[in-house]
Amino acid sequence: MPPMALIIGGVLFVAVVLLLLSSRGRKGGGEGDIADRLAQFAERPMTLEEIELQRPFSERVVAPFVAKLSDFIGRRMPKQSMERLRHRLETAGNPGNLQPGAFMVLQWVVTAVVGVLGIFLFRSQDAAPRFLYTLMMVLFGYFLPVMWLNQNISRRQGEILKALPDAIDLLTISVEAGLGFDLAMQRVVEKWDNELALEFERVLSDIRLGKKRRDALRELIGRTGVPDLSTFVAAVIQADQLGVSIAKILRVQSDQMRIRRRQRAEELAHQAPVKMLFPMVFLIFPSMFVVILGPAVPLILKAFVKE
Repeated sequence: MPPMALIIGGVLFVAVVLLLLSSRGRKGGGEGDIADRLAQFAERPMTLEEIELQRPFSERVVAPFVAKLSDFIGRRMPKQSMERLRHRLETAGNPGNLQPGAFMVLQWVVTAVVGVLGIFLFRSQDAAPRFLYTLMMVLFGYFLPVMWLNQNISRRQGEILKALPDAIDLLTISVEAGLGFDLAMQRVVEKWDNELALEFERVLSDIRLGKKRRDALRELIGRTGVPDLSTFVAAVIQADQLGVSIAKILRVQSDQMRIRRRQRAEELAHQAPVKMLFPMVFLIFPSMFVVILGPAVPLILKAFVKE
């Protein structure tokens, strides 16, 4: 056979072998992909117990236990005190979505932890001082959640009071431009992200659910406890009942809110010297006396020693 024929035959043989190997590899890969897909669809579905065990321990055990305990406490405490506590939590903005019973559980837990901490801190003292200090720590732990709640209430009311004049200005401009009062409140909700905007959004949600506007606004007064907001809401409700133009009422309320904000700023400015008096007397004046009279002390002592 000529050499050229041998070369051509060898090339054809190698090409056929490579073609067979590549086709086998593609066939095996396709079978592997199909097997993997079938394995994915044929996986055993997870049971309810396995799904439950995948949740965190706090959601599986701690949260249901606290919910049952708070419900148990809420049923056995006086209804009036629980309603008062619920109103305070709502005024604070429901921090952590705490229910009255859960807040009382938190209060007892903090009291116990602070009391145990006081026992360990004052274990080296005598019996009477140790008992007195531990009792003071227990009382501090009992009132610590209450102070935290009062701080949240003050912070939230201050934020609402600060945002109220600007919100009323935007309401006035929107209503005078032709929008309805509800759409003007929606503009406030869309423009800002603060406590007042959240309360307006809740009012709008109540109105969409079928509640009357005046009732939703009255509930707003109960949830916030801000006197200026109560005055504004009362004026709007009265204008709605009497058929007075809301735009005029909003314009008057806007002017009054700005006057009140200026008066509060002037009041704080007049309080500043009185508040600065105590740091000056106890912190600044002693250091000034040390700097001014310090160099004279050695001379005075030397004069008395010579005598």
